[in-house]
Amino acid sequence: MKINRKTLILTTLVCLLPIIAGALLYNRLPETVPTHFNLNGEPDGWSSRAVAAFALPAFMLVMNCVLQFALNTDPKRQNMSEALMKVAVWTVPVLSVLCSGMTLAKALGYDVRIEVVLPVFMGLLFILIGNYLPKTKQSYTMGIRLPWTLSSEENWNRTHRLAGFLWVLCGVLFIVMSFIGWSLPLFLILLAVMILVPLIYSYLLYRKGI
Repeated sequence: MKINRKTLILTTLVCLLPIIAGALLYNRLPETVPTHFNLNGEPDGWSSRAVAAFALPAFMLVMNCVLQFALNTDPKRQNMSEALMKVAVWTVPVLSVLCSGMTLAKALGYDVRIEVVLPVFMGLLFILIGNYLPKTKQSYTMGIRLPWTLSSEENWNRTHRLAGFLWVLCGVLFIVMSFIGWSLPLFLILLAVMILVPLIYSYLLYRKGI
């Protein structure tokens, strides 16, 4: 699947939607706006209202352009899952609207449960990605890109079957933990399971000649 100009324009416009909201609400925003929050939804980082209203969406726009360029120039892009490609293309624009929208709402005094909304979104995203990982073929942009997975189709397939199961499982746990409460060690453990376990498994397969 090749990303066409229409998709690039649409995702760019979605990334920039929060700038319109920021411009309309600018005079109502406090001089200092919380822009970073801990696992409990408590602010632990602040920026000027100009940064909150304009710089954050602009940063997401740059990320969107870089990602789409990488996806379009991958020499193995014909192997990419069309479903995963769509997920990759639209994740950054959705995050731009979600994160900027919650930041502006928090700045205006609304009670937004960031500690619930973002982990639920991440959990759903992990479940969606995990469902398609086992169906993903070798690619330089998408998937678990290691020298041994890229050089061995069997290693790639086995690694992605395990990763798909783990990502779905951890996605479900992300959603559950969003409602019963987070702890930093648990958060790090889940991330380690998602990233390190497939990595180690893939390396062990490589050592066995797979």
